[in-house]
Amino acid sequence: MASHEVDQKFLGRLAKAVEPNNALLASMLFKILGLSINVAGQLVKARKQRRLDTTRMTQSLELYFHIIWLSREGLVMLEQYVLPMVGDYVELKVLAYKLRASFYHIFVLFHNNPPVSHMGIATTPQMMPDSTPPRPDKGKGVDRGEPAYAPSDTSRASVQPTHPVEQGIPVGPPPGFEGQAPQVQMQAAPPEPAAAFLLPSVDYLPTAHQYFREACALADALLWGSHSLRLSVKTEYAAFLYECVHDQEGSRRLAKETITEVYEAGEGMDDDMFNDACELVTVLGKMMKRGLGGGGAGGGGSRSGGRPSPSAMGAVSQSGESSATIVPPVLPVGMENPI
Repeated sequence: MASHEVDQKFLGRLAKAVEPNNALLASMLFKILGLSINVAGQLVKARKQRRLDTTRMTQSLELYFHIIWLSREGLVMLEQYVLPMVGDYVELKVLAYKLRASFYHIFVLFHNNPPVSHMGIATTPQMMPDSTPPRPDKGKGVDRGEPAYAPSDTSRASVQPTHPVEQGIPVGPPPGFEGQAPQVQMQAAPPEPAAAFLLPSVDYLPTAHQYFREACALADALLWGSHSLRLSVKTEYAAFLYECVHDQEGSRRLAKETITEVYEAGEGMDDDMFNDACELVTVLGKMMKRGLGGGGAGGGGSRSGGRPSPSAMGAVSQSGESSATIVPPVLPVGMENPI
């Protein structure tokens, strides 16, 4: 993901810059950098799988557990050690707010209740098939065979009759209370999400949306239009709107407005930031057309860059004779004959 690569560059650069003055902040930024690199690789693998494979618990389910656990630990470090110490910085403050929204973005994708994405975990470990093969008994276990003396059912029944509850027979109320017995219906408990032991199963969508708004407002106020960190915030926010909020039109509108702001920006930048900005603008351009389908709605247009279509080259008369007119080919710009 292009936005994650830009975030990782700024994490390493800013951690190195603040290390002489704030060693604790720098160490936390380096830890979040390593965690972010690990999470990025896991996210790529999870997006390739697309859906949780219930037949491969150890490969698929543990991948999702790892993503949620890493994101939870990264959020804890960010909120406890980074956000309280970024008040005097510009780029680092924007990056910290963006990372907080990114962690919640992962929670919404994989662990939201109710689920808003097909990438979430909707099954419990108890419902998963047990893929662990039975271990062979090598004669070292405890002998759990039949005891030397087991009383028979006939002897047990002759001494004491079996209670109706043991036989599975429902027991009614005492005499005189038949009409006063309340009708109690046992309701089955809802299935527990598989990753509930790592993170509470709640609705993270409103919180994530609010954090993305705060990160975008901060980036607009502190960074210029073509800054690669600002573009990273807008790129992931556009993806969040499309994948989680399901606001396709809002996602395309945000991508279009961001590209316009990039072209209108007049500030300078170095080569590295320029390359990152170009890559993010390319991603935003694809997001601007995402969900619209392929092919345009124009009538009779061709994709050959101005070349006439075969139907425009001529028509065949009813008598079978061709009445095609010769159309000169369109030359590329700058190659016209000036004579």
